[in-house]
Amino acid sequence: MPYLGGEETVRELRRALSNPHIQTDHLRYRNTIHRVIRLPGLCEYVEQPLTAGLKDKAACVRRVAVLGWAKIHALLPNTEIDAAVVNELYGLLRDPDPVVMVNCLRALEEILEEEGGVAINKPIAHHLLNRLKECDVWGQSEVLSVLQRYRPRSEDELFDILSLLDPALLSHHVPIMAATLRLFLSLCSMLPAVCVSALERARGPLLAAAGSSSRELRYAALCHIQLLLRSEPGLMGEHYKRFYCGYAEPPYIKQSKIQVLVELVNDDNVAVVLDELKGYCTDVNTETSQAAINAIGSIGRSYDDRCLGILTGLLELKQEHITSAVLQTLRDLVWVSPQYGDAVCSALEKWEDQLQDTQGRGALLWLLGVYGDRLSGAPYILEDFIDGVRSEVSAEVKTELLTATLRVFLSRPAETQDMMGRLLQHCIEEELDMCVRDQALLYYRLLHCGIEDVRRVLQCGRRSDLSLGPLIGRPPEPISQWASIFNTLEPLMLGASSNGFQFGNGPELEKALNMLSFPCTRVWFLKTLCLFVVIFQAYVMCPVPRCSPESLQVALQLVNIQTLAFTAPNKLPWKMYLYTHSSHTLTPHSSTTPPNTLILAEVLQFTML
Repeated sequence: MPYLGGEETVRELRRALSNPHIQTDHLRYRNTIHRVIRLPGLCEYVEQPLTAGLKDKAACVRRVAVLGWAKIHALLPNTEIDAAVVNELYGLLRDPDPVVMVNCLRALEEILEEEGGVAINKPIAHHLLNRLKECDVWGQSEVLSVLQRYRPRSEDELFDILSLLDPALLSHHVPIMAATLRLFLSLCSMLPAVCVSALERARGPLLAAAGSSSRELRYAALCHIQLLLRSEPGLMGEHYKRFYCGYAEPPYIKQSKIQVLVELVNDDNVAVVLDELKGYCTDVNTETSQAAINAIGSIGRSYDDRCLGILTGLLELKQEHITSAVLQTLRDLVWVSPQYGDAVCSALEKWEDQLQDTQGRGALLWLLGVYGDRLSGAPYILEDFIDGVRSEVSAEVKTELLTATLRVFLSRPAETQDMMGRLLQHCIEEELDMCVRDQALLYYRLLHCGIEDVRRVLQCGRRSDLSLGPLIGRPPEPISQWASIFNTLEPLMLGASSNGFQFGNGPELEKALNMLSFPCTRVWFLKTLCLFVVIFQAYVMCPVPRCSPESLQVALQLVNIQTLAFTAPNKLPWKMYLYTHSSHTLTPHSSTTPPNTLILAEVLQFTML
């Protein structure tokens, strides 16, 4: 091989790049182009053969020449491509070879990225649509994604385009179907009836993809089906059996199918779906089992009798992870629907198990505190927790134990007075966690104020109205709310964030996920950060808090304030960055603010000399 910097190398590269036989041999072309990639200084010698290649008679040469200009732009992004080359690439959009046409689209998208990509006007749009069937699967997907930027000028033109796209909605190639449906939803954003019709036509290919032999394709289809069910809950109602889990399916697919089944429950199939979910509760995978139990609890908000029977029956299995999940589900269920309290109390009446899971013990303590007056064994269960409080490592369990003990004391003082005194003494004098100690001090001082004050503080929590009927479910969302993320990676990220065992999925959590669901690029973050407004700033003279940053972080989480980062405890100035969400009015100049306002805070601690 000649020296890479010599004239012989340049001549060899020119001959190779002009030879159609080398262009058609992928391995030889790869070896040739790698020489150019290794030495960016040789790119200037490649421009002339690539320019000539754009006009070559052989289609394979034109294909590679187009991609060559995109490669030059990638190697030398600061070098401006000649306008004549850009015009030539625009002209090749009408090349008789469909691969050349698609390659031109890709190359122009990269070269003109700073200008917004390819300029799509009416002639180009209709030309691409008319030649759509000539392209392969990925070529059609590329054309359909580029056409997202085109907007028809009249309603007649819109329906002409929809007529051309209609056959692609039923394509057995999932990428083509998904790209076509996204384009349909984008063009018909102001025509909801047309959007619903498009979703119905795409139902068959989506169901076929959900049953594909490819696990990746199945998961992607399930995540997109969940998007569709936000707006059309009954779209897949007749096909709920297609979402039954197979024994050999991976856990993430099972959990996605369980979420879809919850959305498809109605009066006709609730018994069958609950029987199916009951079988998943004993799955060998812990997360799948917990997800099935959580799904039964969600259905129980509308169909209480059947679900409560299944949940209480699962407690008899005496399995740690199942018992913990059932207790958390029952806690969330009676919080929303207190009328189910009697059934829960009857299930806990003979409780004798010992839980190791932190979340499960916290849920059990909450139930004991709320229904301690109905459970005859509540004081004795609490006493077991209090006897082992010195070995308890979870601050969450300790704070829940304090609240539960005080609540039971209000209804059964004679049985709990002694144990409550021992618990308060330990938490005030020996506890190292400042959150637990502060809560114990608060309850101790409340007791000095009087029993009525304690009862008023502990029983003022928000509870559901007993007169309310069963929950019907969330209202359907407009299709335009999620159409822009269809056929992207975002539904997969949303599906990954929702898979697993999550309790308390209230409106606040859903809104927070919606806020953080879109892709956050560096440029977007910097621009958005500059728009933030400082609404409050204050200097507070206070002693150094005698607690670790971890304890302070736990205390802030109790009031829904999350910690982004903090410096080392012994470093000055000590900093902590916080964030939370609010739907309240923040400025006196506006009467209303958009929901899900993101509030950022910076806490600084200095020492005054």
